[in-house]
Amino acid sequence: MATKRTKADRSQRQTEQLGKKVDRHPDEIEKEPSTLAPKSDEPPVLIPIEQQIQQRAYELYEQRGRTDGHELDDWLQAECEIKGTQAKAAAA
Repeated sequence: MATKRTKADRSQRQTEQLGKKVDRHPDEIEKEPSTLAPKSDEPPVLIPIEQQIQQRAYELYEQRGRTDGHELDDWLQAECEIKGTQAKAAAA
C-alpha cells in the first residue's frame, strides 16, 4: 500500500531537486544570452537565460508574499514563462 506524502516529504524532495540543479555540469546550463525588452529608451541588454529565470522566480516569490517552500514551483513557472516568450519571439 502506498504511503501518504507529507509536507516534509515534499520539502525534502524539492530540496533534493534543487540540489540536482546546482550539480549540473556547466555545459548543460544554457549560456545563450537573450534580449529583454528595454523599459524605456535604453538599448537592449543581453542577459543569460538562467539569470532571467532566476529574476522571474524571485519576482514570483515576492508576489506570493515571500512565503518559503515554493522554490521549485517558482523556478519551473519562471522557466516556462521565459522560454515561452523566447519561443514566441523566435516564431515571429
